[in-house]
This record gives sequence, C-alpha cells and structure tokens, in this order.
Amino acid sequence: MFDTLSDRLSGIFTKLRGKGRLTDADIDATAREIRLALLEADVALPVVKGFIANIKERARGAEVSQALNPAQQVIKIVHEELVAVLGGEGRRLQFAKQPPTVIMLAGLQGSGKTTLAGKLARWLKGQGHQPMLVAADLQRPNAVGQLQVLGGRAGVEVYAPEPGNGVGDPVAVARASIEHARRSARDIVIVDTAGRLGIDTEMMAQAAAIRDAVNPDEVIFVIDAMVGQDAVRTAEAFRDGVGISGVVLSKLDGDARGGAALSVRQVTGQPILFASTGEKLADFDVFHPDRMASRILGMGDVLTLIEQAEQAFDADQKDKMTAKLMGGEQFTLEDFLDQLIAVRRMGPIANVLAMMPGMGQMKDQLAEVDDKHFDRVTAIIRSMTPGERTNPKIINGSRRARIANGSGVTVMDVNQLLNRFTEAQKMMKQMGGMMGLPGAGRRKATKSPKNKRKGSKGGGGRPRSGSPAGGAPFGGGMPQLPPGMDPSQLAGGQGLPPGFKLPNIDFNKLRKRDERDK
Repeated sequence: MFDTLSDRLSGIFTKLRGKGRLTDADIDATAREIRLALLEADVALPVVKGFIANIKERARGAEVSQALNPAQQVIKIVHEELVAVLGGEGRRLQFAKQPPTVIMLAGLQGSGKTTLAGKLARWLKGQGHQPMLVAADLQRPNAVGQLQVLGGRAGVEVYAPEPGNGVGDPVAVARASIEHARRSARDIVIVDTAGRLGIDTEMMAQAAAIRDAVNPDEVIFVIDAMVGQDAVRTAEAFRDGVGISGVVLSKLDGDARGGAALSVRQVTGQPILFASTGEKLADFDVFHPDRMASRILGMGDVLTLIEQAEQAFDADQKDKMTAKLMGGEQFTLEDFLDQLIAVRRMGPIANVLAMMPGMGQMKDQLAEVDDKHFDRVTAIIRSMTPGERTNPKIINGSRRARIANGSGVTVMDVNQLLNRFTEAQKMMKQMGGMMGLPGAGRRKATKSPKNKRKGSKGGGGRPRSGSPAGGAPFGGGMPQLPPGMDPSQLAGGQGLPPGFKLPNIDFNKLRKRDERDK
C-alpha cells in the first residue's frame, strides 16, 4: 500500500546522503518534497502541516547541525516523527476486570467488519482466550451466514439466534449475547454490527443503542485503508456519534495510496490497535507504529520477521536443531526439508523477503519471486530415500536421474540443489564455531592449523567477513541477496547488530517462469 510513498521518500533521502553539510535551503527543499509526497499519498492536510513543521524545527537544531552524518540524522528525525503520527507506542486491548470483555465493531458496509471479527476471534483464541462472535448485523444479506462460516474456520462459537436478512432485532441479540457468554464461560464477546454505504442517522442510532445495551469495554472502528480521506471523515463521525476507543486498519494489502492509515490516528485521537493485511484469517496482527514507520521508510521489519519465524518453527524443531549444533552433528537434507516447510508456513516468500532491511529497493525483483521454486525443491528432496537425505554423497548419476524423474524436474535442477545444500552444510559448521559450540568448526581446525590461521570454513570461533550470521532459522537454504548488499549501509544501519550482513539472493533463480520455460 505504501510503495509509492516509500519510493518517493527513498529518492528524497538518496539526494541527502551525498551532502556533508545541510544548509537551510537544503532543509527547506527536503521538507517541501516530503510535503508533496505525503499529500500525493492522500494524507490529511492538518497532519501534513504538523509533520513538516516538526521536521523543519528539529532539522535546524543542534542534533543535525552538529551530527557527523546530517543526512542520516534527518532520516532518523523523519522516522521518529512518522512513528509519532502513527501513534507512538502501540496500545493493547483493555480487558474487563470481570469477564466477559465486550468488544463492539463499528464501521461502514464493505469496510471488512465481519471478516475482521473472524480474524480477531482467531487471534484472541491463539492468545489463550475463549472468544464468542455475535451476529448483530441482521441487515446485510447473508451477513449472519458469513460470520458463521468465519467462526467455524476460526474454531470459535457464533451466537446467532436470528437469521438476519432484515429479520430480528440486533439490539436484543446483542443484549442477550452477554448472558449467553456468561453461561458458556466465554471470556470475550465480539459484536459484529451493521453498517451502511454512508453515514446516516439510522445507522448511528442503532450503533448507539447496541453500545448502550452491551456497555462495551472497547468500541473498535474498522477503517478501510483504501478509501482515502472519506474513511477519516467517517471515523470522526463514529467518534462523535458512538464513541470509539480504537481503530483497526483493514485491506492494508491493497494498492491505494494509504494516506488514511497515516491520518486516522492524528485526526481521531484514538490509537490503531490492529492491522489486517489480506483475506485469510491469519493475515492479521497487532499494529506497531515503529515497525510500520520502518517499512514505509524502507528499513524492513526484522522484529515481525523474527516473530513469524518463532511461530512457524515449533519448539521440537528448534530443540532438534540446537542439539545438532551443540553436538556437532551433520546438517542433513531431512533437516533442510523441515526448515523449508516451516519457512513456507510463514507465508509468500516475497512477503518474508520484503521484511528484510533494504529490500524495499528491489520491489521489481520481489514481484518476480515464484513460490513454486521452493515447492520444486521440496519435491526433489521428497523423491530421495532416507539414506540419500542423510548422506547426499551417495547420490550418483543414476540416482540423480531417478530423483529428477520422480520429482518432475531435470537432472540439472537436482545438481543445483545438491550444490546449494553443500554450501548450507558449510554455513551450519561456521555457525557452530561462531556460537562457540563444540563440533563442526573445531575438528577441522585441529587437523589443519594452516587452515585455522587463514580463517577457513571450519576454523575457530570467528566467522569470515560477510558470513551470513542471520541464516540460522532457514538452515542456510534460503536464497541470497544481491552481491554487495550490506544492511549496515541501508536504512541508516538501524535495527541490525553491528557487522551483520544478510546472505546474497540470486533472484534469477527464483523468478517466475514464462510459459516457454516450462
């Protein structure tokens, strides 16, 4: 959604990096370009004015004039001000002292309220709660049926005593749901209310009546991030007419300009609690202003990437890999397959790569990344025998031909995988030495002091410069960044440990195949 804005800001910052000292004219020109970029992104004018005023004031202060790298300091200021616009520190849901906690969803028709209700219920269930969905949208055709389907997918109860489609009293349903939740030991009640195509008195009166009937702990306004300034005006109307306590951004995966998402916090005064980024129930997460600001500025989102990896890799898998590293055992193709499957659980590979710092500069290459490449790798490994997965050295020419036929690929594809796997094994040995663990690296160094002095692949506890220290969760099997891509030189080096370098990705091997290539 923020691709256009990110590109504009990246171009502005590129011009700044070549200047050793910033004059007032440079600051004014930069502020002017940032203002135009924000206005083109449909950010509300009052928000833009305040944002630019703060940047110019701070940029003329001592923190920039006395900085060794003034351009990086300006980027830091823009990042901090962007975080402030998005709400500063994220706020979490307020739970009732005595359950059930009541969450009321409000918004216009088509904003994604019903889908959001299912996503929120699934997320809360994953947090250890027992949520219940309430079908209080009795006006929109099949709204009740849609909520029941989503509740089934999320594995939560749906309270729907009325069929909907214009039949039933939504206020009575909402009121009765609270008592039903107490009897059923549900600690959270999520009330899905009706919307309209536009603001009208009837909708506001019904929303206010439901609010009075259930006395919600949270009134969350669901805003369609693709609508633009109309969404901000609607949020203001709901704030004044019903009283909202938080905002959820839906459809952040769209290709609109995204100004509403940057404006709603400042305009309404209410925090953004969650963000919805797709159609699937899993495409939903807590909103972090600092992480969103980093994405907009092309700094990546390493923390979210780590969190997703922790969810994708189960505890047994992590313990198994730790034991292998600790014991100096060989990293096998079976381990490689397990980790590849876990990476695929994290979602589309392009989305995972986009969270790495600096990858915002490579949108065209990411758009061409084909997940089927990883499916082919999985098919190749699964066509091997257990013995071949444990010891790939026994895979001779006839075995390679058999594996290629079994997986529907060419012998060249099998050869390329085995070569990359050999490199992955070497990297795992390096990691063992880097972590100061027994095994891999030290045995080879003992046999050859000459190699140890040269800092060979198996030597000592120190990695060679540029070794991919961050590849642990992926077992070295992930593709590589373009040569020379050094995150310490990207996004001001923020968010990564000193000296950290990501592996190189050859996008040519991952691009989507044309029909003639298949």
